[in-house]
Amino acid sequence: MIFTTILIAPLLAATLSAMMQKGAKFLEAFTLLSSTIIFICSLFIARTVLADQTCGFPPYFEVNSLGAILLLVTSFISLIASFYSIGYLRAEVKKEVIGFSRVRQYYVLLNLFIMTMILAITVNSPIATWIAIEATTLSTAFLISFYNKSSSMEAAWKYLIINSVGLLLAFFGTLLFMAGSTALVNNHGLISWNDILANAKSLNPVIIKISFIFILIGYGTKMGLFPMHTWLPDAHSKAPVPISSLLSGVLLNVAFFAILRFKLIADTAVGAAFSQNLLIYFGLFSIILSALLIYLQINYKRLLAYSTIEHMGIIALGIGFGGIGLFASILHLIYHSLAKPLLFLTSGNIFLKFSSTKIAKVSGAFEVIPVTSVLFIIGILAITGVPPFGIFMTELSILTAGIQSHPVITSITLLALVLIFIGFLKHTISMIFGEKPKEIEAGEVSKLNLIPLIILASTLIFLSIYLPNPLKLLIERAAQIYTL
Repeated sequence: MIFTTILIAPLLAATLSAMMQKGAKFLEAFTLLSSTIIFICSLFIARTVLADQTCGFPPYFEVNSLGAILLLVTSFISLIASFYSIGYLRAEVKKEVIGFSRVRQYYVLLNLFIMTMILAITVNSPIATWIAIEATTLSTAFLISFYNKSSSMEAAWKYLIINSVGLLLAFFGTLLFMAGSTALVNNHGLISWNDILANAKSLNPVIIKISFIFILIGYGTKMGLFPMHTWLPDAHSKAPVPISSLLSGVLLNVAFFAILRFKLIADTAVGAAFSQNLLIYFGLFSIILSALLIYLQINYKRLLAYSTIEHMGIIALGIGFGGIGLFASILHLIYHSLAKPLLFLTSGNIFLKFSSTKIAKVSGAFEVIPVTSVLFIIGILAITGVPPFGIFMTELSILTAGIQSHPVITSITLLALVLIFIGFLKHTISMIFGEKPKEIEAGEVSKLNLIPLIILASTLIFLSIYLPNPLKLLIERAAQIYTL
């Protein structure tokens, strides 16, 4: 019943939204109600997982500890983004940038996007997972091109083509993984994740290694890892900011989940060293690339997009190092999923006020929008790993996990993180402080745009200072599942 509800709610909201001919408030209400229902269902699923290790509707749906964490993150950020979308779209309508038909399209696609991400996390089949992740590409492509500008259309096509190629590679890798497991098709004609894992030791090691390379490159495209990251800065900078917050804070986690599930199968078949080494080098190059481009960036939304690539690289690095690095990577994922949407949504307020995404055209933000500026600074401090924010501890734990076995890689990573901090500091000072433009009036955009940001910032600060035992237990169990 709960799995039906968590998938039907966004689908119903999308259907009802598509049928509306007028009345934007109905669209807002449908989406907000759906997101609230999804969040409540996620809490029930997490509670069940804590009690019984898994929660499912065999053989179609199953959620383990990591799945429960991702569901909580996905549902919470979706609720925040849905709430923020109300004020954001109202401001765009008021400025006559968009009309009702665009608003309706937005809410239909937003609900479908949320539904496909939840399906990818909960479904108990590698093929169904691939279909769900491919569906996220189709729904978000139209959201990236939402403003119908030439640059937005170019970003959408780039996103669609690169991700489709990447997911085609992932599909081929999935078929190779399943090739030796065809005898394990159950009565429902479905090969589940558990079926392949149970048969992992009998799979051909050479084929498994080749398969995992395809999986890592394929789903790594969606995750934003080097070298298939090139769609991410364009897509994140051109999409409406609530969608950017979901792309960065949630969607990439779904691709990470798929990689981790295949990694467990590959590790069982050929040992952990093979997948760990791949993840270390993919993660390292992603961090180095981000460090260089963050320092030189001139667009603050692209700045945040490159930061996303950096943090996906840090997560991959932690998984590759293993040990405490795995626990730290999962916790890092949670902190990043809170901090990055906070930054994207506050940047939305900055954009609505300054009408530009160029860093050079934003000055004196603290004087113009003081509350937003404080929240933006909190996000910057959190995402760059300044204590007492949680990312400081997770990055420290990941570097600790790698210092003995990979001292050179760990040292390079540390230098890259320092460069990233300097880059963020330079850009933040120029945007937040300085002389206020005379033509811009001081005052926040609207209270509706502030409430979700304050909730998000408060949650981030709270979890940085205190990690509740139920969440800590879920992370520990998730780390145990994916450690051989």
